[in-house]
Order: sequence, then structure tokens, then C-alpha cells
Amino acid sequence: MSAAWARIRADPLRWLLFAIALGTFLSGLALMLLPGVVLDLLSAPTRTSDKLFFAIIGMFMAIVGGMLSHALLRPPPSELVVGWSALQKLGASVAMSFAVALDVFSAAGLALVVFDFLSAVLAGAYWWRIRS
Repeated sequence: MSAAWARIRADPLRWLLFAIALGTFLSGLALMLLPGVVLDLLSAPTRTSDKLFFAIIGMFMAIVGGMLSHALLRPPPSELVVGWSALQKLGASVAMSFAVALDVFSAAGLALVVFDFLSAVLAGAYWWRIRS
């Protein structure tokens, strides 16, 4: 068994959160670079202002995802970073729920609502476990 696999098996929640954080970082970069493509997938308007707004959201996603990824690679991970990241995921879930309910985004956005909410629950559980 490799050392990396042993670390993952020793704390699967931590490494699941790492995968989510890395995904948040990468999807944030995608939003920054290709906001129109993502807006098209969500059947949302693609005016210049919409693209700029989505690119800004992507920047913050990349920062929070990168920060959480970095924190989870360090022993011990920062409980502040994990806690605030859980709140960010919860906030993203609530915001996207409103956007779908107000017909800003199509029902496809509900997949993001569920993913972000479950991510918030997992991050909250991990934060609860590591807090001092």
C-alpha cells in the first residue's frame, strides 16, 4: 500500500474535503476563464456584465478552494480555514437556491445546490472534529 493511500485511509473525510476543495479551486478557475460557457450550461443570460460577475465569483471560488486545499495538506489543518470554508459552501448553496427559485438559472443549478450543501455538511463535520 502506498504512503498516499495509507494517509487517505487514515482520514477519508479530510481527503474527501481535499478533493472537493481542489474541485472548487479548478471550477473557480474555469469560471474566471470561461464564464460564458458556464452561464450557457445554466441557461442564464450571457451579457458582458453577467460574464464579469460570474468571473468574479470564480475568483473567490478559486481563492477559497485553494486556501482549503492548502490548509488540508498541512498537519494539523487550520480549523479557521475549514470552518469558514464550510460557511462559504453553505452560502453558495443558499445563493444558488435563490437563483434557481427566481429563474435566474435553470433547474440544472439544483445539482450545484445539493453539491455545495453536502460539501458544507462534510466541512462542518470535519471542523467539529478538529476544533480545539
